[in-house]
This record gives sequence, C-alpha cells and structure tokens, in this order.
Amino acid sequence: MIPQPLLLEAIQHNIQFALSEDIGSGDITALLIPADAHGCAKVITREPMVLAGIPWVNALFQQLDPSVTVDWQAQEGDFLAANSPLLLLSGSARSLLTGERAALNFLQTLSGTATKVRELVGLLSGTHTQLLDTRKTLPNLRIAQKYAVSIGGGRNHRLGLFDAFLIKENHIMAAGSIHAAVAAARQIAAHKPVEVEVETFDELEQALAAQADIIMLDNFSHDDMRTAVKHTNGRAKLEASGNISSATLRQVAETGVDFISMGAITKDVTAIDLSMRFI
Repeated sequence: MIPQPLLLEAIQHNIQFALSEDIGSGDITALLIPADAHGCAKVITREPMVLAGIPWVNALFQQLDPSVTVDWQAQEGDFLAANSPLLLLSGSARSLLTGERAALNFLQTLSGTATKVRELVGLLSGTHTQLLDTRKTLPNLRIAQKYAVSIGGGRNHRLGLFDAFLIKENHIMAAGSIHAAVAAARQIAAHKPVEVEVETFDELEQALAAQADIIMLDNFSHDDMRTAVKHTNGRAKLEASGNISSATLRQVAETGVDFISMGAITKDVTAIDLSMRFI
C-alpha cells in the first residue's frame, strides 16, 4: 500500500513535470483558438482496458485550468469494453487542447499497467500466490505505476531502497555472508522486512537459518521451487522471480510459492489506445 502523502507528492511531481515538458514557453498551437472559445470533449478507449489514472488527470486539469470540468463516466479499476467513454471534459477550448496529451499519456500508461496486471492476476485464480511488481519501472513514474499495479489487483513490492531490505548477491559478498547481512539489517532497521535472494539450496538454508522474512528463489526450476516450498514449510515467505511469463505464471504458482514478482508488468507496459474528440 502506497502511503497517501507519498502518493499525493508523486502526483504533483508527475503533473508538474509533464506540463512543463509539454508546454515549455507556451502552447503556440492553442493560440490559434480564440481565448474565449468554449469546448466539450469526450475521451474513449479503442480497446478493452482497466481504468487507472483518475487522480493524475484530475490534478493535471486542476493545475492547468481549475475552471475545466472533468466528468468521469467510469470509476478507477473498472473494466471497460472497446469504444467505451472514459470522461467528458468541458471548459476553455485552449485548456482542453493544451492538457490533452499529458492527460492521455498518464491514462494510457497507467491503464495499460492495470490492464496487464488484471489479466495476470486472473491466471492466479484459485491459488494463494500473489503477483508482485518490482523496481523496474519507467523513470519518474515509480509510484504511479505501482499505484496502477494495485488497481489491477497486484501487490506492491518495496517502493524503493528505503522501505525494505532486499539482500542480493553483491550485498552478500560485501557483507561477508547471508547471516552477516541479515544481522546487520536487523540492527539498522529492526521494523523493516528483510528479504534475501538465493540461487541455490545451500543459500536457501543459510537464509532460513538467518531468519529472513522473505526468500526470493532466483531462477529456480519448477521442481526446485516445489522442493523449496516443502523444505521451508512456512518458516519464511517464498517469492519466485526470473524469466516468468504469462505462459508459465500458473505453473509457478502451483509450486506453492507465496509471491511471484515480474518486472515486465511495469517495464514492458503497452499503452492503451485512447482518443479525445471535441463534441
């Protein structure tokens, strides 16, 4: 769960950067429209999608022109068929045109993330395994994409380097051992979760002995995952990661692991095809 203050801060940062990037010294094309011209526009989706990104669009038009009215035709998390309306906009024609691209960029990207996640979560139906995101996100959209993952029904892994420990191979080498790394983590921040990435059964045993909260099975075969689940026997949560696709997701979940993390749900996101037309 993303803390509300962090979410609000991210939204403001995202929209300020997006508007600055797009408008620069001024929208010269919008100047073709009379300053007092009023406009109404409808945004539709051209393909099936899960809606995500409403807070970004609302905040964007609130900053650009508070007089613009944003009337949503669906709610966050709704599944919409192709050609369904998402929102109606009314206000200064210049403002609608100036904000169009930035608003649609957020909607198409976050909805694309949520839509893919919803599809993958559906493949896990009937298992206890939860789908996790990673830090493999688009630059400057970390919180936004993780928000979209949660809207799609997935679960957020750590937000960054500050809210949980993830001890990997290089950390282990630098610290001297898995036990030393976990012990140091407990001293630094005893209340934060500690996860250890392992590549072998020997490392798994070391992580269990060190009492890690979560153990990531990196590129384990399905058979080895089943063995690891049986051996761990609830002493730690197990996360599967590495070369997992929609084709293998269900098989991995059926090994009994608690979590599956997939970087592709954020780094390989495909934007939804949206369209805005004046009406």
